[in-house]
Amino acid sequence: MKHIAIFASGNGSNTEAIIGYFKGHPSVNVALVVTNNPEAGVIKIAHSNKIISAIVSKNALNDPEILGRLIAALNIDMIVLAGFLQLIPAYLLERFPQRIINIHPALLPKYGGKGMYGIKVHEAVLSQGDAETGITIHFVNENYDEGEVILQKATTIDKSDTPETIALKVQVLEHEWFPRTIEKLLL
Repeated sequence: MKHIAIFASGNGSNTEAIIGYFKGHPSVNVALVVTNNPEAGVIKIAHSNKIISAIVSKNALNDPEILGRLIAALNIDMIVLAGFLQLIPAYLLERFPQRIINIHPALLPKYGGKGMYGIKVHEAVLSQGDAETGITIHFVNENYDEGEVILQKATTIDKSDTPETIALKVQVLEHEWFPRTIEKLLL
């Protein structure tokens, strides 16, 4: 059995999609949800699915004795970032080479980097007049949104689109492709 830790900071629609996809899966299990936000909706999602959750401060995230021990105890094979807004510390990158992945709500390298998340990305895409946007699933390195691309999927932008309607289109791609990509990488 392969065990996943999901790191998320927000409401958790991708976390919920990943947990749902792997519920009852014969080879993959979501074993842990980590958040840096004590108000994050992902906590409730984890609890309702009987998955261990951990709220970590920036200091705890960066301390291999705290988070590292929990990850080791749960035999985590892959870390999945699903809207996690902190930079991943070096000890995790070293411990999980090519086994930490992220999803970004745009076609990188456009609209990536520190501070580019959620609706801010969709506002930027719209303000530039792009004809399409989409998702990028990539390996995580020491910089925001600069790791090797694993998969990109696009959707068109209509003249009537708003940042909110773009977000809905992108979310459909996220929920379809993120769990499938995780499964492909693990098996």
